[in-house]
Amino acid sequence: MPAGVVDAAAKGVKLERHALLLRRAAGAKQLVSASSHLLFRATVLTTLALVVLFAVHYPSLLSRSFSLSALPASGSGSSSSSSSLRSRHSHRSLLGSSSYGWGAAWEREVRRSAKPQRDGALSVLVTGAAGFVGAHCSLALRARGDGVLGLDNFNAYYDPSLKRARQRLLASRGVVVLDADINDAALLERLLSTVPITHVLHLAAQAGVRHAMRAPQAYVASNVAGLVALFEAAARHANPQPAVVWASSSSVYGLNTEAPFSEDHRTDRPASLYAATKKAGEAIAHSYNHIYGLSITGLRFFTVYGPWGRPDMAYFSFARSIVAGEPITLFRTADGADARRDFTYIDDVVRGCLSALDTAGKSTGSKSGKKRGPAPLRVYNLGNTSPVPVTRMVAILEKLLGKKAHKRIVTMPTNGDVPFTHANVSHAARDFGYRPATSLEVGLRHFVDWFVQYYKVDVRGGGNVLAGKTAKRKSMPMSAAS
Repeated sequence: MPAGVVDAAAKGVKLERHALLLRRAAGAKQLVSASSHLLFRATVLTTLALVVLFAVHYPSLLSRSFSLSALPASGSGSSSSSSSLRSRHSHRSLLGSSSYGWGAAWEREVRRSAKPQRDGALSVLVTGAAGFVGAHCSLALRARGDGVLGLDNFNAYYDPSLKRARQRLLASRGVVVLDADINDAALLERLLSTVPITHVLHLAAQAGVRHAMRAPQAYVASNVAGLVALFEAAARHANPQPAVVWASSSSVYGLNTEAPFSEDHRTDRPASLYAATKKAGEAIAHSYNHIYGLSITGLRFFTVYGPWGRPDMAYFSFARSIVAGEPITLFRTADGADARRDFTYIDDVVRGCLSALDTAGKSTGSKSGKKRGPAPLRVYNLGNTSPVPVTRMVAILEKLLGKKAHKRIVTMPTNGDVPFTHANVSHAARDFGYRPATSLEVGLRHFVDWFVQYYKVDVRGGGNVLAGKTAKRKSMPMSAAS
């Protein structure tokens, strides 16, 4: 065969192979393209499905997480409303806060509430303002002419209707309480950049020693993460930085056996998770004071009681049980001694809180991160200095309510409770004149006066309150000092 024919045949074979390779490459590209389109469509469909499921299962994330105090006319607090509040506050988000708009009307109300009413007065952001101590302090601050802006998440740890009643009382005195959570960083930043807050009274927390065994994450979220969120906003987004006074707890003394408890005693042996979160808060406070120059004062409260109190506290729950004819449980130590508490009346604690605010000293940091020098870092006991056996407290309640308690005596369990508390308040007395003045007998009488009016209890007729239920009621002013 001639050479030219052979060369042409060889070239034809090569061309056919090349064409085959091109067709295979084109087919592969088409397959990749089709696969990409299919993958893209599958991704879009999956995303849409997730959005739909998210919206269905977490609808509260698409609603607002706070509002100004637009309050119902009555103080109803049924179990259904409690469950809806629990659902509503279980999944807070910035979407909710942002959807409110932070418009001109919102800003006007916030500024009005926080504006001092006299020269030289404070402008105080009170967290946990619808709580027991928070509501009393807010009213006392407003009464003396300070600007007060409140914040509370109205959770269902105890009956939210009592918190709403406190909110209505505050609203009647011109104090706005925002329905919001301290972990809402965007809200805190907005508040502290919008309003010239001079002081923060941080009382929001997850309270209760025994409840920590059932819901430990709630304590970390509120008492640790929430405290950090507040310190972050105050240290890095407020100009100038406010001074911060916050609620620690006498629980930090834990297994300490020295008495009376002094701020100089060791606090590294907490007996409960609640106490551990408060001790962690004191360490966190030290860090923010050192790094950012925040003026921080921690207050260790000792068993605060009084009108408008917390239903989970012993004196309150005992009163309800006595009226309802239900048994109460009293603890004794392994050696048979009665548990003792340093019961501190709310008016004395309020005076201590306001004095701590007045003497807090200025923060020394700025938004730029620079500080001019060291800022005050303080911690104080606020107690009554007179421990009383819990059995004595019960006897006083029996006399005031006109009914004997059905007592059940048990050995104190190892669930976080301690056998006694006893406050040494010499540091607070020295630095801002704190002197508790209310005996347990007088304080419990004020509490029972409020209790029977708020819950419509007919003491002479043996009472009409059942545990876990409340009768129709009307508001009653807070005690004199508040």
